[in-house]
Parts: sequence; C-alpha cells; structure tokens
Amino acid sequence: MRLLPWTNDFGAPCWLSTTNPDSRVSRMADELEAAMIASAEEVLAEAKELLAESVVGEQELRFAGARLTESLRDTLRIAASRGGRLESEG
Repeated sequence: MRLLPWTNDFGAPCWLSTTNPDSRVSRMADELEAAMIASAEEVLAEAKELLAESVVGEQELRFAGARLTESLRDTLRIAASRGGRLESEG
C-alpha cells in the first residue's frame, strides 16, 4: 500500500493498492510529490530571506510560519510514504 500525497474530502489519508510504480496514479503521485518538494524549497528560501531582515511585521511572520507549516506537513507525508515503500521492498 502506498500513502498518496493527498487526502480525501474528509482529510483522511488516501492509499494506493498497487505494486506497479508505472501505473497512472503512481506517476501522478510522483509528479505531485516532486511539485510539493519544489514548493517547500521555495517557501524555505523565502522564509530565510524574511528572517534575515532586521524588521519584519507580525503578519509577514505569521504568513511565513503558516506556509512553512504546510510545507513541513507535506514533506513529512512524502517521507512517510517513501519510507513505507522502502520497508515493503526490504
């Protein structure tokens, strides 16, 4: 079972029951994971720049914190999914 990088309408995890990494849904999940990681890299770079400034407003910090939290959640989900796949291969 593969944990997909999206949830259902109720926020519950979605699982893919296939061992074929070339299936259409597997490829879609791989593409979405890559996009999520790229987005997290951009958010991190922007947050670093913001935190390097000497004066930053509260709204800016809250916005950056919210985006960092979303990116970390997504990245941890991807890590869990990939870790689960590694365990099943071993």
